Amino acid sequence: MNEPENETRPATGPTPYVPRRITGPVLMGVVPGQPLAVAHRAAELAHSLNVKLICAYVDVASYLAEEPDGRVETLPIDPDGIDDDIEGISAGIRERLQEALDGSGVRWSFVTLAGDPARALGRLAESADASIIVVGTRERGLGARFEELLVGSVAVHLTHRQHRPVLVVPLAPHTRHHRQEGH
Repeated sequence: MNEPENETRPATGPTPYVPRRITGPVLMGVVPGQPLAVAHRAAELAHSLNVKLICAYVDVASYLAEEPDGRVETLPIDPDGIDDDIEGISAGIRERLQEALDGSGVRWSFVTLAGDPARALGRLAESADASIIVVGTRERGLGARFEELLVGSVAVHLTHRQHRPVLVVPLAPHTRHHRQEGH
């Protein structure tokens, strides 16, 4: 039987899904020398969502230590090791991003973090209430494969350690070989 459309009926079944507006920033993990494709994709996403882009470099040669007075300090893992110029590395990344993103209309910022990249990015995503985390894949090659065996993939660790979506931007995608006609 057909019921009149203007007649109200008691709700039965599950409540319909109503999407919420995404308001949290896009968080992008950055490494020195990373192709700008990752920054461009993250900027496109931030622009499309009309949210801020937070670019974060994680210094893996340092860690966070909490002092007795509550201050948090960044300390080198090996104080006697090679003195990496973390300020210089960060400044270089910031300058490169500035060249790529200034004038794009995207609101962005840059921050340097310390420690394990997946954990540091996850902590920042939580404190900034990021909507999504964007990272790039590793470059191909024996060195990259060896590094991935030792420390693992940041993207994989991120997807297993927190609840936000992770967008992985391919840096060196496989090229497809199209079959030519007659072959």
